Formats: sequence, structure tokens, C-alpha cells
Amino acid sequence: MSNGLYLAYSALAVMALAPIFYGSYESISRLKGPEKKKSSKAFPEFSDSDDSEDEIDSVGSKDAYMFPVYGSISLFSLYIILKYLDKNYVNMLLSAYFALAGVGAATDSLSLLVKRLTGIKLPLYHLSLTHKLKQVFDLKFTNLHLATLLSSIILVGFYMATKNWILSNIIGLCFSFTAIKLMKLDSIKTGIIMLTGLFFYDIFWVFGTEVMVSVAKNLDAPIKLVFPKNLLNPANSFVMLGLGDIVVPGIFVALCLRFDQSQYLKSIKYVPKKPLPAALKNRKIGFPFPTPYFSACFVAYILGLVTTVFVMHTFKAAQPALLYLSPACSLSVVILAAARNELSELFGYSEETEENSEDKKSAKSSASAKNQTEHLEKIHQKEQTPNLGQSPIINKLHHLGVPNSKASQSSSQISAGELADDEHDSQYEPKLSSDQSTAKSTPAPSSPDSSKKDKKKKKSKSKN
Repeated sequence: MSNGLYLAYSALAVMALAPIFYGSYESISRLKGPEKKKSSKAFPEFSDSDDSEDEIDSVGSKDAYMFPVYGSISLFSLYIILKYLDKNYVNMLLSAYFALAGVGAATDSLSLLVKRLTGIKLPLYHLSLTHKLKQVFDLKFTNLHLATLLSSIILVGFYMATKNWILSNIIGLCFSFTAIKLMKLDSIKTGIIMLTGLFFYDIFWVFGTEVMVSVAKNLDAPIKLVFPKNLLNPANSFVMLGLGDIVVPGIFVALCLRFDQSQYLKSIKYVPKKPLPAALKNRKIGFPFPTPYFSACFVAYILGLVTTVFVMHTFKAAQPALLYLSPACSLSVVILAAARNELSELFGYSEETEENSEDKKSAKSSASAKNQTEHLEKIHQKEQTPNLGQSPIINKLHHLGVPNSKASQSSSQISAGELADDEHDSQYEPKLSSDQSTAKSTPAPSSPDSSKKDKKKKKSKSKN
């Protein structure tokens, strides 16, 4: 093997491993503490929680069974189109389609890369469109997204104009990274079903027919990674690896990392929505936790890729990479689980179950908090409500603003009729202080002169 081939295969391996590694870590859930209060700022800051709001594409067991079927239909359709139609027009249409998709993938990947490297936080803008109370469009973005969108358009534009293999690889890496980050298998069983089905799919279409090799050679679109065998003369020939040989094992490797995270969180008895221990706060992309299954699967992928290259170079013929990658990834995880006596945990793991249990825990904690709040409100209402066992006079004095001690003293001196008059007057007069109300409610003593005058009036009435 020449030095040029060593360089080509090494570069191809590095390009394949990079999106699998970083895409796997981007697919895991960040550790979350209590929910923060909504910011009063017009434009809240861009945070990790905003990253996690991407639309996740979950892959279930039914999807895994249908993967080989859908793949076969798509592959054979492309083969027929390229065989009976002008390749230039077909490549032009497919290049335009992948260019539009590439702008989105490149924008997402580049903005996330810049954010992770710099730790920058920018104002978050939210664009939402509704029609008849139904949301039809929802988009969150920052100035960084706008800048990387412009860069992505320029990148894809240059690729469309030049068909440069380096630009094609950049777009292909963005596709792979985004797919591994967003496509999530729901269980280890689903992953093994998918790898097993695509194992036979790859063998049939590579060894049984010329379809896959023909499509890969004639289709000029960023659906594969390429590297020249001779870097000084890159126009001659290339070694290539299809994006499917990266994405399909990659989403299984990412699943293994999430399984490691689940096992770790169970070991520390982590409860969602609760305050985090000091050692776990502010964890970034590579926050440490044991990753035995991820490491085993990742190393198995490397060994499977090396085996593919070795066999391909030895026999001078194209090889179905999933022939080696699928059993390497699946068997490595199963063997490790058997050695650690964790087969039941491995095959019992389901991300839907994990999410439901977290939702139940958070719902339970929120319900207990709600009950505590209602209990405190009842206590407060009891404190504010007057004692119904007291006399109506004292209660009415409470209404007029008289304290308990003054009310009890005054109630023995005033009648219900006088209190009613005071209450009637109080509708038109400001509330009295305690001293004033006592003074007003207590009748003033009669003077001697006034009593003499009353007696004279009575005598005059009797004479008449």
C-alpha cells in the first residue's frame, strides 16, 4: 500500500469518526436543575435548553424493520433513473435538492460548533406563525444563526459552481452530524434489529447486484465522503465511504452513550428538576461519567472500518461496509453486557420509558408543591377570616377597623341599634381610629342644667 493510500484511508477514517463522536455527545440530555424563572428581558439569552428543542426524529422497532425496504426502493429507483435518463440533468436536480438541505444542515452544525468553541451567548429571537389558533411555523434563532446561514449559502454556492470534493465532504459531514444528533433509536432492541436488517441489505445490493456501486459512482451529490488516492493529483481516483455507513452505526453508538448516561444517573439517584450536586453543575459537552458501552461500540466501529478497508484493498473490490460494521457494533455491546451481568438492563432499556419516568417524577414533585401552596393559602385565609363564634357586635366592630381589645370593651357599652347607626354612617364617613370610635360609641354624661330643663318641660306638658 502506497503512502498516498495510507493517507487517504486515514483521512477517511478520521472524517467518519468525527461526526459519530461529537454527534453522540450532542444527542444526550443535559443535566437539568430547577426551572429558571422567565426572564424579564425582551430577548432572553441563548442557552443549552434552547439547543435541546430541536425536533427529534425517533426511530421505533417498526421503522427499523422497514429500513431495508425503504432503502431498497430508494436505491433501485435512483439506479433506474440514472440508467435511463440523462445523468447531467439528474445530478443537477439532485444536487439542487441536497444543496437546499445542506444549507440547513451546515447552518445548524456550524452555529453549534462556534457556540461550543467560544461559549458565546446571544439574544434569542422567536418567530412563530399561527392559523386559527394552530401553530403552523415555529423558529428560534440568534444572530449567530444568521451569520452561519450566510456562510452556509456561500459554501453551498461554491460547491454547486465547482463540485469541489472538499466542499462536498464538508456538506456531507454536516449531514452526518445533524442526523446522528437528531435521529434517536428508542431502545437497544430496535438498534440491533436495524443493524441486522441493513447487514443483509448491504450484502445483497453490493455482492448480489451492481446497483449500489453504480449509483455511488454516477451520482454526483454530497452523499459520500471521498479522498484522493494521490493528493498531488486529486483528479484521478478517490476512495469513498457512503454517509449511510457513518449515520446508521453512528445512531447506534449514540444510543449506547445515552444508555451509559442512564445507568450513571440511576447510580447517583438523580431526580429531574431537583437542585444538582455542586460537582455536577455547569456540565458541558464532555461532562464525565463512565462510558463502557459507548467506548466498546466506538472501538468496535473503528475495528470494523479497518477490516472493511483491509478486505477491500486485499481483494481489490468494493465491500459492503455494514457487513463488518453491523456485527462489530451490536456484538460488542451484547458481549460487554454479558460480561458485566447487565443483559436485562441492556435489553430492558427504552428511552420512552425513561422519559415517562422522568415526567412522572417531575409531575409528582410539582403536585406536592401545589398541595403545599394550597395548604398555606388555607392557613392564610383562616387567619384573615373573623371568628364566627364572637358576638355580631364585635364582628361589626372588626368591620369598622376596631382592634380586638377595644371591640370587647366597647361592645358592652353600645347597643345593636347604635352600632347599626354607626355602620350606616360609616358608609359615608372615613373609618375611625380605635380611640375615636370608642369615644363616639360611648354616650356622654348629662349635665345638671340639662336635667333641670327636661323636668320643667315635663311639668309644662302635664299642666296642659
